[in-house]
Amino acid sequence: MTATAPVTCPTCFEVFEVPVPPASETPCEVDYDCEVCCRPMVIFFETEPGSDEVSAFAQGLDE
Repeated sequence: MTATAPVTCPTCFEVFEVPVPPASETPCEVDYDCEVCCRPMVIFFETEPGSDEVSAFAQGLDE
């Protein structure tokens, strides 16, 4: 089973789940299109300090 994290679209503000990379591959960023409004964004993945939990947040391309 692939781990997922919630992400809020910076354009339409809808929340959806995205698959997260392994903690060993973070920090990283991925180009992604919103699953609701299809607008492009960049999703940043980071590992929480002291754990293997990966968090995600999105930023619009114009920000």
